Amino acid sequence: MLQFARAVTAVNGALFAAAKWLIYLIAALMLFEIVSRYSLSSPTSWAPELAALIFGPFFLLGGPYLLHRGGHVSVDLLSGRARGRLKKTLAIIGALLAMIFGAVLLWFALPLVLQSFEYGETSYSSWNPVLWPTKAFLPLSAFLLILQALAEIIFRLHEREAE
Repeated sequence: MLQFARAVTAVNGALFAAAKWLIYLIAALMLFEIVSRYSLSSPTSWAPELAALIFGPFFLLGGPYLLHRGGHVSVDLLSGRARGRLKKTLAIIGALLAMIFGAVLLWFALPLVLQSFEYGETSYSSWNPVLWPTKAFLPLSAFLLILQALAEIIFRLHEREAE
């Protein structure tokens, strides 16, 4: 089980490492749009929309790995002071809540992506890109969040065995 937890964390870490570079693509798109608009008097319709579509995966793919790193905003008044078994129990409860959140998100997001794919949904802008590929990152990241929460539970249970 510990190998599974390490593998899930490694996959989420690799996706996080890849996704963090998307911010440079977003910045380049916005710089291109600014130069096109103000220096060349030729604004684009696609650059700001593409930047917005890329921001979704950038934001979503970081979530599961941040769960492992403890990078999410949390209220740790109780868990910050807790020690030993209570601290581990609170960490497991937090991971279970993350799993529930991920499951609800997956439950509601997957049908929306499938519907978007079936209908060939587009943005209805002048550029009009297909939206399902970007929308697909929401259920994917929810599934990865569930797996990472399960991995965190395994890590906590393993810590207890090591004591």
